[in-house]
Amino acid sequence: MNASKDKRPKTKSQDFHLFHALVMLSMAMLLLPVIGTSKQNIPQLKLTYKDLFLSNSCVPFMGSAEGLDFQTLLLDEERGKLLLGAKDHIFLLSLVDLNKNFKKTECANFIRVLQPYNKTHIYVCGTGAFHPICGYIDLGAYKEEVVFKLDTHNLESGRLKCPFDPQQPFASVMTDEYLYSGAASDFLGKDAAFTRSLGPTRDHHYIRTDISEHYWLNGAKFIGTFPIPDTCNPDDDKIYFFFCESSQESSTSDKTILSRVGRVCKNDVGGQRSLINKWTTFLKARLICSIPGNDGADTHFDELQDIYLLPTRDERNPVVYGVFTTTSSIFKGSAVCVYSMADIRAVFNGPYAHKESADHRWVQYEGRIPYPRPGTCPSKTYDPLIKSTWDFPDDVISFIKRHPVMYEAVYPVAGEPTFKRVDVDYRLTQVVVDHVVAEDGQYMSCFLAQVRANEIMPSFKRMFR
Repeated sequence: MNASKDKRPKTKSQDFHLFHALVMLSMAMLLLPVIGTSKQNIPQLKLTYKDLFLSNSCVPFMGSAEGLDFQTLLLDEERGKLLLGAKDHIFLLSLVDLNKNFKKTECANFIRVLQPYNKTHIYVCGTGAFHPICGYIDLGAYKEEVVFKLDTHNLESGRLKCPFDPQQPFASVMTDEYLYSGAASDFLGKDAAFTRSLGPTRDHHYIRTDISEHYWLNGAKFIGTFPIPDTCNPDDDKIYFFFCESSQESSTSDKTILSRVGRVCKNDVGGQRSLINKWTTFLKARLICSIPGNDGADTHFDELQDIYLLPTRDERNPVVYGVFTTTSSIFKGSAVCVYSMADIRAVFNGPYAHKESADHRWVQYEGRIPYPRPGTCPSKTYDPLIKSTWDFPDDVISFIKRHPVMYEAVYPVAGEPTFKRVDVDYRLTQVVVDHVVAEDGQYMSCFLAQVRANEIMPSFKRMFR
């Protein structure tokens, strides 16, 4: 395949006519002031799919067969096209008329990955009946007639790039022709890994989480992953990813669900003597979304369901919106919590957690911290002697293997949820946020998808990217 190596522009959209996939869905819209903390907890608008359909504000795409199971979407604003991943097919739709002259190509089972690889090609992965497979779709050059052809001569294994099962939690992002994925490592979905694959040269760039240390990931379910620069120095660029995992402390036999934010350095190439082809900059911290109680005990919304990053003028500081639900069988509810990247970075720059063994609790690490600080990206401007992670001293590698957890947690900017719903027969599952300018100022328009018990929730988040 003769593909251009120029990175294709990111795609995003705020076109509300794309609600064709909102089957069995209710949506609430919440307006929040841009500046200051809002106690507003009442949606300004609540719509069902039927309401949208009757209002002529959406254009249904019916497809060409039943049971297509739409799951993955990618918007190409330059070409005015929408790629829609379904069961055994990928559709190419026109944004002018979704149902007119659409194209379709057959692909491997349930499509879970649609990522822009470069200016001419899309990287696509399907579950392949529990044998994930990936390949490239040629769209042709910009401003020329769209080709839309699957390159059947360059198919490759999709293991750790794509889930085995269409329902397994999964997150991925493509940047600089590298694919970062959080996925199950086996078809049973018991073990998961965060990996980097592909790349311009394909040499010495495959990296994954370490499976020998249970401190790293424990039954992780990945929600989202995003490339975010930390400073003006590109050597500091990182990949942030959000996930849930189980945790068991020594004082109880019950496992609890914790929501996490993790990060790795983009220029991490693994260790030279230890952690070979493993992340050497992997760190994670807990995300808290809770209601403070009068008795000092918080009511926690434990399980992260969705994450959305709202861009700002500073690409280093998007606003982080998270949807959480409770895991308690007694107290049921959902909440939206908002976080700042400054608070997230402060936690990663804070104290590490330490655990003597699996039978002990996490405590604050009080010992010596090696140089360079574990989790720091290698940079010639930071230290000319440390040009890559291969140059990390052995004590830095040993430390990161046992201390990937930060001791402090990340709390929402308001100190509590911005929006919550408790004791209702539905749960919030997804969030999309947009800027809205009104006569009395600027607002954040927060669109929340909710699903009732025993209903299947389709994805609509990617329609706004």
